[in-house]
Amino acid sequence: MTIMAVATASPFAQQLRRWRSLRRISQLDLAIRAETSQRYLSFLEQGRSHPGRTMVVRLSESLGLSLRERNTLLLAAGYAPAFPESALDAPELGAVREAVETILHGHLPYPAVVTRPYGVLVAANAAFELLTEGCAPELLTGPPNVLRLALHPDGLAPRVLNLPEWGRHIVDSLRNRAAHSPDPELDALIAELTGYLPPVDPGPNHLGFAVPLRLRQGDVELRLITTLTSFATATDITLAELHLEAFLPADRPTADLLRARFAQD
Repeated sequence: MTIMAVATASPFAQQLRRWRSLRRISQLDLAIRAETSQRYLSFLEQGRSHPGRTMVVRLSESLGLSLRERNTLLLAAGYAPAFPESALDAPELGAVREAVETILHGHLPYPAVVTRPYGVLVAANAAFELLTEGCAPELLTGPPNVLRLALHPDGLAPRVLNLPEWGRHIVDSLRNRAAHSPDPELDALIAELTGYLPPVDPGPNHLGFAVPLRLRQGDVELRLITTLTSFATATDITLAELHLEAFLPADRPTADLLRARFAQD
């Protein structure tokens, strides 16, 4: 009787197949992007060949992985991580912190925040207080999570005039991120935030959930749009995972009110 050995795919082979499937890229397309052959890529996914470190880096770049995910793929292949993860207060990030503070201050009189993954607040300018007025103190500690702050019934939500649409704009953005890079912690946050949202009934003029934030401020309505900026060329994981979200007035009355408010402060 002949006994045939069944090879078990290596952790690297399993992760490579998983990422390629998530990105919906064929073996041929990935091979072309990584400047290798489809045959060699097939051998890698079967565990029949072991990649060099340079090939792992090329494949992770071709798959559009984050720096953290690239490190994980390198570890799965048996190599040391390539990208450092510095503390936010580390000396090597000092110049970046100064630059971020300059950007935040320069955005006044409009609110702007810097967050790390899952919406955890890192820094904000003075105008951010516009979005925290009336919020429960427990939502503002720890450091606060700005996504929870935005949609929680004890947070900003009672002042949001278009909460169903605007809230789903936030949640849909998170779902897109989770589909691109699956993460159980992000899934849990999405489920929590979805639970805060009232149902929405799109009418015939519905244009989707990418809508301005309509915020009640005293007796007036503010209309704000947002921009999201990341440090795309960063080689430090901490820096690469930071996001700057800046709020801008969507109409002249909003701009005038915020300028007058900042002048008074």
